[in-house]
Amino acid sequence: MSDLGEVLMSVLSTIRVPRPGDSVHKEECAFSFASPDSEGGLYVCMNTFLGFGAQFVERHYRRTGQRAFLHIKRTRRPQKEEENGSGAGDPPKKKPTRLAIGIEGGFDVSEQDQYDQEVKVVIFPERLEVTSEDLANMPDVVRERVSLSMAGVLSADSASHNLQVQQWDGEVRQVSKHAADLKQLDNGVKIPPWVSGWRCENCDLRENLWLNLTDGKVFCGRRYFDGSGGNNHALLHYQQTNYPLAVKLGTITPDGADVYSYEEDEMVLDPKLPEHLAHWGIDMMTMEKVCPHCLYSTSVLSLSCVHSACTRHQSCPCPVSALPVLYSDQSCPCPVRDPRFRLRIPTPVDPSLCPTVLTGWTKLGYGLLSGEYSKPAPDPGEDPSVTPEPKGDQVGIAPRMFKALIGRGHPEFSTNRQQDAQEFLLHFINMVERNCRSSDNPTEAYRFLMEERIVCQQSQRVKYTQRVDYILQLPVPMEHATNTEELQEYERRRREAEETLSPPPPAVRAVVPFSVCLAAFSEPETLEEFWSSALQAKSTASKTTRFASFPDHLVIQIKKFTFGLDWVPKKLDVSIDVPDSLDLSALRGAGLQPGEEELPDLAPPPLVTPDVEVKGIPGGFHGNEEDDSLCSPLLFSASAPVLDESTVGQLIEMGFPIEACRKAVYYTGNTGIDSAMNWVMTHMDDPDFSAPLVLPGSSSAPGGTPTSQTTPTESVSEEHLATIISMGFSRDQASRALRATSNVLERAVDWIFSHLDDLDSMDVSEGRSAADSVSEREPPQGPRVRDGPGKYELFAFISHMGSSTMCGHYVCHIKKNDQWVIFNDQKVCASEKPPKDLGYLYFYRRVTE
Repeated sequence: MSDLGEVLMSVLSTIRVPRPGDSVHKEECAFSFASPDSEGGLYVCMNTFLGFGAQFVERHYRRTGQRAFLHIKRTRRPQKEEENGSGAGDPPKKKPTRLAIGIEGGFDVSEQDQYDQEVKVVIFPERLEVTSEDLANMPDVVRERVSLSMAGVLSADSASHNLQVQQWDGEVRQVSKHAADLKQLDNGVKIPPWVSGWRCENCDLRENLWLNLTDGKVFCGRRYFDGSGGNNHALLHYQQTNYPLAVKLGTITPDGADVYSYEEDEMVLDPKLPEHLAHWGIDMMTMEKVCPHCLYSTSVLSLSCVHSACTRHQSCPCPVSALPVLYSDQSCPCPVRDPRFRLRIPTPVDPSLCPTVLTGWTKLGYGLLSGEYSKPAPDPGEDPSVTPEPKGDQVGIAPRMFKALIGRGHPEFSTNRQQDAQEFLLHFINMVERNCRSSDNPTEAYRFLMEERIVCQQSQRVKYTQRVDYILQLPVPMEHATNTEELQEYERRRREAEETLSPPPPAVRAVVPFSVCLAAFSEPETLEEFWSSALQAKSTASKTTRFASFPDHLVIQIKKFTFGLDWVPKKLDVSIDVPDSLDLSALRGAGLQPGEEELPDLAPPPLVTPDVEVKGIPGGFHGNEEDDSLCSPLLFSASAPVLDESTVGQLIEMGFPIEACRKAVYYTGNTGIDSAMNWVMTHMDDPDFSAPLVLPGSSSAPGGTPTSQTTPTESVSEEHLATIISMGFSRDQASRALRATSNVLERAVDWIFSHLDDLDSMDVSEGRSAADSVSEREPPQGPRVRDGPGKYELFAFISHMGSSTMCGHYVCHIKKNDQWVIFNDQKVCASEKPPKDLGYLYFYRRVTE
């Protein structure tokens, strides 16, 4: 015991007690998906409070020298023991009024499942174990410090829990518009107050029952995606009768109940609920809750699968279903396929930066590919020696840390609001590119160039430009549906049903051939307000888009959405016969052809500011991958930018800041109002959106006056330097970014990623001015792309299940060994009839001859 005391005394100075604001990673390893429930438990560093699985704890010790770890091993208690003490059926202490977790009016998540937990301190490298009983015999100073640290770690909310609570902020239910004057029929129906008297009138189901407040009918609820729930009879009853409000039986208490409005398509409040229930013989003041509230069920279930591969609930809309596709293709060059790659990742010094994006990316890839987390879990209470084959559901992967890293600072992906899989995929690609500057970039397999050919209709001269893209977006011309007559007949019958208040007819889905979508993409587009340099005036032009290169892997997005007259996005219910094999060779661009005459390389009339002299623009353009804009032509100029004044004026009239309008026109190369407007919408949330336009490579403020931010001799923070260098940038580049942003780390990171092309062409050193470097630089090289034949085969697709763009559920299908497999939350199984015609994103790989 004296030896243990001496060892603890030697490491006592490194043992900390968690303070408010410290992130305690006690639920998941930083480099794997090991947890306290894993076979080896979890080791929490008692200095940095980072968690490590048994496979990585010694590695952390060797790299940092931290010896004291709190080992947490958790075992779930048998089911019988849980049932005896669970208190199932008890009403909540306070009825939630808000779909939220951990905030006022929301749900209290302090109660957790019952576990047997074993906790001890482990000292490395000897692996000496110190239990709470051992501490009782230690010197007071040792016992007090270690006990406080252990208690602090165990009582602190885990970092993942805090993140989920921060991201989860539901909306307050609104009063239904039908509540005040709800019509209730006098048909003599009375609902018994006991549970045994409740059953669905169509299928005799006794769970998930809903009472229609208009006619007193009781039907079962919706069927969930996994087959559980009800049989949709309550919804079908509404479709037949248009009776809007229903209350869930079993949730009625003196405080209220779950009321759903089918017409408003959301949970609502009914101020007259006691009166409406009394009409059917239900005394609200005597009722007790006998089943979970919908809010509680949705929220608690969402906590358990909030960051799973796909999301089941509308409340947890992280569209990470694209990630299994990216990792599944063996031909995709991805470094995470080498398990040793994880061991080359440096351990971050700052716990708030752990893991880095590269670490999280590699960790997720290894978790998906290794098979370590696809094993069934043993049932609680069973002896593995007696029952060698585990029968429980597989643990799976919940990439909480990964989502937090990818979504950090993003206005949408840092929340749990409904999001789009295509937008998330582009954001993920952008984040990978930012963090692969010093290593192989796997996203190059998806990068390609598009060629745009513009023909001035009056002069017949042409202009060729190229832009970078990662996704081929295909429109859906609904007017070319092959079942137009059926659709028209359905609309006629639907209108008649609305007029006569009869049940609506069965829905008819539009059928549009894939070839029509492809033709709509490739047909010429008319540009009405094109500024022709040959005419020195505005004219009409046609634009044709073709492939300048074919990527190794092609992602196709079917644009199954449109905008109504109220500018609200609507999803198109359409079936498209997407082929298994695709040949796009005919869509390859050929560039300038013999006999074609190019438009002169002249700019529109410049927007001249009083204090800046316009000297023209250099010829040519270079691709710019600034921020999230993956395809922005860039015009370089050593002085003032030459901008299309009319386009700038149109943007200003829309209410945007003048400097933002100037940047939009500049970064889109004077290509018109449409592209400038797209740039504005993409960059509205940028911190420097309204800041003055500063040319790439310029170290001067507007007007030519050097600013103090770019003083070469200004000192920079070594800690901030180390953070930026860890992202793959050189010390000189990191120094320049920090000087340009007054040593503010967040601004420096944004700055450096918005000047990638500029940095690649510069050699800025500590004792050398930026102006010297600008004078010697060469034009930056264009983005690297891979090219090859345009023949592809389908290997995966992602589908969106739901009738609205504002809610729904993503599932993923991947073809493995000539068998389609569906990935739906934790469920992974063979798909006999994959709905390829209903996909949203399609993934093709090149066919090599």
